Amino acid sequence: MVGRRVRRQRRWRRAVAVLEEFEEACSTSVGRLRQVVDAMAVEMHAGLASEGGSKLKMLLTYVDKLPNGSAIPDPDVERKPIPQNLKTSTGEELFDLIASSLKEFIEKKEGVHELSAVKRRELGFTFSFPVKQMSVSSGILIKWTKGFAIEDMVGRDVSECLQQTMSKKGVNMGVAALVVNMEWGNFWSSHLPRTSYDTDLDADSLNPNDQGFEKMISAMYLGDIVRRVLLRMSQESDIFGPVASKLSVPSVLSTEHMAAMHEDDSPDLKEVVRILNDVLEIRCPSKSSEACCEGMRCGDCRAARLASSGIVVILKKIGRDGSGGITSGRIKSGSHSKIRRTVVAIEGGLYTGYLMFREYLNEAMTEILGEDVAAHVILRITKDGPGIGSALLAALYSIFQCGYRTVAIDTIPLYINIAPVNYRICFQYFLLLAIYIRKERLCKWFMY
Repeated sequence: MVGRRVRRQRRWRRAVAVLEEFEEACSTSVGRLRQVVDAMAVEMHAGLASEGGSKLKMLLTYVDKLPNGSAIPDPDVERKPIPQNLKTSTGEELFDLIASSLKEFIEKKEGVHELSAVKRRELGFTFSFPVKQMSVSSGILIKWTKGFAIEDMVGRDVSECLQQTMSKKGVNMGVAALVVNMEWGNFWSSHLPRTSYDTDLDADSLNPNDQGFEKMISAMYLGDIVRRVLLRMSQESDIFGPVASKLSVPSVLSTEHMAAMHEDDSPDLKEVVRILNDVLEIRCPSKSSEACCEGMRCGDCRAARLASSGIVVILKKIGRDGSGGITSGRIKSGSHSKIRRTVVAIEGGLYTGYLMFREYLNEAMTEILGEDVAAHVILRITKDGPGIGSALLAALYSIFQCGYRTVAIDTIPLYINIAPVNYRICFQYFLLLAIYIRKERLCKWFMY
């Protein structure tokens, strides 16, 4: 009897040691976060100074016109999925899906069966992958990220591919604006708190040695990092009983599951136990369930705090972090000055639908910036920002007058456009088509 108790205690200590090692490796003190901010700022400057000078794709957008704030979007949304097989198929198949779906949508909205009866309109295209823009409406795909791997598209003009496919389908549109992003997911620094689990996840991914920052903060990877920790705990001890086969299945634990478990405040952790049983086929006592929650907390907290450093570095670049920079970040009023108010638009399931993640990120922002400056930085949840923005840019660059229609297409991961009301976080990808500005009304279409 005593011998069995001693053996159980030893096995439990081994599991706790795995967890403590992970927690220590995930440490993100405010000092470390500021080092990450400084390192990313250096990479931003290097990327702007010369092409290929940094892992950050500081790509020119050629956008020299911006809306004045008078347009009020009124989205009209529909969603359809991109089949999993298209993410690794051909460019022709992917753009055929986009053009065909767009054609069906316009015919339905216009009440016509032939697009020849519909006047030409301009198209805004948001493409959330690394693209070297050649003009405001064209760009060459540098590489795929976020689980896509369509090889024949790399090095090609994505706008031209879309334009050609639309022409074949009889869709009378012209790409007027192409919007891309900074691609900070490829940032890397020795200051990042990387663990052995991150190394293994990277090696098993579609793009090893690439998108290091993204793999530490993205919803697409968080669940799998925690799964690897639980697998190691299970191998080192028997706190979960025999090693469950599901623990060896990549991506079986989603961020949706993690959010539900992390926010389970019931005395017996009923939801945690249910998910461990249903998803991972683990049957364990409450003590082991608490250990699972602690592993999730470590991974989520690290991700949120690192994400906050990414926001701060952009504030630093534009002089809104309280330290100066390009602008003073202050408004002069007589002999005094006050800090400018800065609004940061945020969308995505991790922030909008995961309460603890949001709290961790907000807390880290205050720690890095200090309370005085942080009070003037407003993090505001927005919906469908990329699509609305590309539609407005298409309108600005359109050769037509305001009475004509503008369409925007957006290809983005679902995890940045989830519905927070039901905490649904899923790792599919969808096409977002923001449909036309007409009589000051912006309609949007999502395919998911």
